[in-house]
Formats: sequence, C-alpha cells, structure tokens
Amino acid sequence: MNSENTTRDPDLTRLLDAVGAALLDRTAPGTGVGDLSRRIFTALSTPAPVDAVATPARLPACDHLDTALEGARGGPGAAVAEAFGRLVPRLAWRHKIGDFDAAFLAGHANTYFAGPGGLEPRQDVVIGASLLAPNVRYPDHDHPPEEVYFVLTPGEWRQNDDPWHEPGPGGTVHNVPNIRHAMRSGPVPLLAVWCLWLGL
Repeated sequence: MNSENTTRDPDLTRLLDAVGAALLDRTAPGTGVGDLSRRIFTALSTPAPVDAVATPARLPACDHLDTALEGARGGPGAAVAEAFGRLVPRLAWRHKIGDFDAAFLAGHANTYFAGPGGLEPRQDVVIGASLLAPNVRYPDHDHPPEEVYFVLTPGEWRQNDDPWHEPGPGGTVHNVPNIRHAMRSGPVPLLAVWCLWLGL
C-alpha cells in the first residue's frame, strides 16, 4: 500500500498561493521575475507526493521571527506573513551550509516550505525563507538555479560588486543563474521568501 499523500496541506496551500499572488501581481510577463515566477508557480499547481517531512527545529535567529512577521503583517506582504505564521510550529530551520563564524550562525536561519526536506518534498522547485537577526550580513554566494526573492521586511541586497540597494517590503530581487549576491539586515530583522527553479 502506498502511504504517499498527494493532497496539499491547507496551510501550505495558503502560503504558496499568497507568495504566488504577491509575485505575479507585481511582475509582468516578459520580465525576469515575471517569467521565473510563472514557471515556478505553474509547476507548483501540481502537488507533489508527501510521505515524510523534516522534524520541526528552531535556531537562535528564530527569536527574531515574531518581530519580523509582525512587521510584515502591516505591509504589502501581509497575506504572505499571515500564512507564514500558521506554518511556524511545523518548520525545520537550518543554517546555510558552509564554514561561517559564530556570529553569522547565531543570526541566520533558513527554512523550506517546498523542495528537498520541505513540508512538500519535491525536486523541481524550492520555496523557502531566510531570516537574519538585526545587523547580520549573509555572505556573498552563488548557485546555478535562478532565484527570486519576495521581501517581507527592510533589508539590503547586492549583486556582484554593484551598490547595495533596498527593495523594501513587497519588493522583489531576481538572481540569474550563478550571479554572486548577498544580503544584509539593518536595525530590524530581515525576512524574505525565496523561490528557486531547479528545472527538473
């Protein structure tokens, strides 16, 4: 007997629908963010089988999550923040993989909603979130999958050696494949949802 469930959890559905609407309402076809968002959320229209998910886990940076979500609920990402909040008790937070100092590890956490190890394990896309405590810099990094962020709270982003810029709550950041990029928080926690296209 197959124990896999292909009915998507209602709270996860609410979150994915809110992120999809936020991105698609703000971006036009023929733009990098618009085309990537449509590709990702077309794929997500078919739920993946769910057998087992990661055990919920918190990290020290999660002490700032309530503050970040409360701030986001008052802005253009309110629907995303509200749906996010419903999932918090079930999320498995983890660190970025690599050799990082103690300050970064204390001030950073990632979680996956969909994708490998997420609430809906799948291999074609990854939807997750990054949380930075105040005054933490996420180091320069790059990766082959194309990526779009939906920004929930204030923070700054940079690509290659370009100047830092702040998209603001409700803004988006588009990272083409293999571009070097980084982000950093200021006096308030940075919270953003990100979507990666794995193309499988």
